Amino acid sequence: MATKQPIKVDDLFQLASLTNPRYSPDYKEALFIQTELNKDNNQYESNLFHYDVEHDVMNQWTFGDARVNNPRWSPNGDSIIFISDRNEKQQVYWMSRYGGEAKRLTDEKEGVSRAEFSPDGQSIMLQTSIKAEDLHESDDEKDEKETKDEWPKPTVINRMKYKADGAGLLKRKYQVIKLLDLNTKAIETVKQAEQNFVFQTWVNQSQIVYTTDHSDDEDFNFNSEAYLYNLKAKTEHLLFTEEGSPSGFTVSPNGEHLLFAHMGRIYENATQADLYAYHLQSGVTACLTEHFDAPVGDFVAADTQQQPVLRPAIWASNESFYFPVSHQGSVLLYYGHIDGSIYPAINERLHIVGYDIDPDKQTALVTVSHPTSPSELYELSLTEGTLRLKSNVHQDLHDKTILVEPEPIQYQSFDDWTVHGWLMKPVHFDATKQYPMIVNIHGGPHAMYGNTFFHEMQYFAAQGYAVLYVNPRGSHSYGQEFVNAVRGDYGNGDYKDIMAGVDYVLSQYPWIDDNRLGVTGGSYGGFMTNWIVGHTNRFKAAVTQRSISNWTSFRGVSDIGYYFTDWQIQASFNDIETMWKHSPIAYVDQIETPLKIIHNEHDFRCPMEQAEQLYIALKYQRKETEFVRFPESDHNLSRTGKPNLRIERLEHIIDWFNHYL
Repeated sequence: MATKQPIKVDDLFQLASLTNPRYSPDYKEALFIQTELNKDNNQYESNLFHYDVEHDVMNQWTFGDARVNNPRWSPNGDSIIFISDRNEKQQVYWMSRYGGEAKRLTDEKEGVSRAEFSPDGQSIMLQTSIKAEDLHESDDEKDEKETKDEWPKPTVINRMKYKADGAGLLKRKYQVIKLLDLNTKAIETVKQAEQNFVFQTWVNQSQIVYTTDHSDDEDFNFNSEAYLYNLKAKTEHLLFTEEGSPSGFTVSPNGEHLLFAHMGRIYENATQADLYAYHLQSGVTACLTEHFDAPVGDFVAADTQQQPVLRPAIWASNESFYFPVSHQGSVLLYYGHIDGSIYPAINERLHIVGYDIDPDKQTALVTVSHPTSPSELYELSLTEGTLRLKSNVHQDLHDKTILVEPEPIQYQSFDDWTVHGWLMKPVHFDATKQYPMIVNIHGGPHAMYGNTFFHEMQYFAAQGYAVLYVNPRGSHSYGQEFVNAVRGDYGNGDYKDIMAGVDYVLSQYPWIDDNRLGVTGGSYGGFMTNWIVGHTNRFKAAVTQRSISNWTSFRGVSDIGYYFTDWQIQASFNDIETMWKHSPIAYVDQIETPLKIIHNEHDFRCPMEQAEQLYIALKYQRKETEFVRFPESDHNLSRTGKPNLRIERLEHIIDWFNHYL
């Protein structure tokens, strides 16, 4: 066998992402999505895979360079539907379980984002959208407009939510629910108006649940309401009005209860998501995780998962269910009962990306990522909490590559709060040598580093660096008080948490060279990188990515700035003093660390002007800096950007650290 080699930057193309496992109605088969990066086409490709559960055999069912999502079995299991962009816009395709070509079912002008079989399998509920300008036009008027030449036109803006990262300037659109009859192929509009209607679930053959964000003040509306709608009588009943966003509704097998996740507003976007139950006959709603201090869902920051779909809950019986929780740096599966009892179904260091339940065999199909293993398909015993590997997508990577196992650490911060993190040794570690260290800071701030595979961290270790990454206050999975603690305190407790982590590892690991420390991070991590170099000279090099440097301008240029600044910095529009106090650019005089600035041209979350201001401020004072602007890239370059640019980004970071460290 050939000698294993450290991971390379272009090993990114060896990493596949397995997501969205779905059992067939008889639990003898399953579907899942596998996404890969195509080096020749410089793009992402995803296809549908089939797993024969009975015979433990796996096969690929779709091929090509398109992207596939939303795999669904028909209720009788003889056909499937999926959504694909193989013809540019995402449309719904139907395929027989027994083979043959996939047939396109829809031709929606704005594409389809979700499709769900009705309980009898004779129709499909569609989630699509419509432009505001098309809402009140007749078909003849639409056809006439489409035949005219498209000339440049000005954009008229009369709302604050007028742009979005990944989309740019927004044409006003509304989410629409439609019903496709599989026998006649006729499509009926179920819900459409000057508001967003989002399909949630079928309750029975004649009733569905949907949510809507109707408000008289759309700029400051961050709530949605849930309704039970009767398709035949065209009547509806309000289900849930608590402030926040309910989602992921699913009905119990006997039709008596609904489960759903709810992100409240008590702590604004720092509020942990809870799981609720709604009794359809009595209308009684209960929060099932009220006394469970961990958020429902996946809040891991990573760079290998593509198209993740993690359902908030799946019923195992009429009263019991399973749901995912972010807890202590892991994303785990928990068992729950409508009486309020909760306990973990698995208790390992891992990241569950997708799951489905076989209640008869008490097993689950889960797609899982470990710190040294990108996602694979496993069977989980729900009674024993043990995993059995079913796929083998990354065997070649494991056979040929040295992967570093991150060491979990925890330490006490300045106020005795416990902070959790990980330390990676460099590849070919020799305890007699001294090594430089890179501190990597996540974004959010309400995300978290976790027990998952991270190509970027592995690459840094492969280049001879120790890698420290921690979850400072503001991170999810450590309780509501911890995640909320960063709000109004940016650059204080969170900064001290990170520096306490640096002090801890330097005291415990003498092979780390305290004269060769580097720091980097993106988004909030970029803000914190800027903040750190303005408040200490302990780091010899820094790379700030898609960062925030000036809160006073951020609130007016970011797609979320006008409310994010209120929520996070807790400074009103006229409170310039507070915004400036928390702005890293205010401390540019104190920056002595060589700082490389990486930013993305199409970033509407942390717009380019944030980087431009910082760069000019540094150059004006003749500081050591370099500015790299990535084309065709939004805020998510490091996770979902063009593959070649993701690689160039990593090379720029390492080149800077190699030069100075």
